Amino acid sequence: MAIIQKMLHLEGSKGQTEAVALFDSGASYSCIQPGIAEKLGNIERLPRPMQFGTAKNGDTVTATQTIRLDLYVDGNRLSDEFMLIPDLSEQVIIGAATLQKWRVKLDFEHDAVIVDPRVTHLRLL
Repeated sequence: MAIIQKMLHLEGSKGQTEAVALFDSGASYSCIQPGIAEKLGNIERLPRPMQFGTAKNGDTVTATQTIRLDLYVDGNRLSDEFMLIPDLSEQVIIGAATLQKWRVKLDFEHDAVIVDPRVTHLRLL
């Protein structure tokens, strides 16, 4: 697991904000604090709760809600689903599903998040 912290611009159907995001290759899904999500867009209930393990051995957290948001990394627009996690220690966590979906590379030596702009060109095939 490796982590990079970066300020991100987030947008939803109701608003936008800046938030500190933790790019965490060890997190399965992207997550957000419920208070931030409520200001940004429409929250949906998950069909069934999802449980996630935490860095604290044996501890778990449960998500019962999700939201779809756009996030901007160095001007590149990405979008994904975020799980709302009560008492989340960080404002936003960008997990492996989002990193893989958008082919985001994490450069730990230079503390950089790299998005290939070619990946963000939207196409209908």
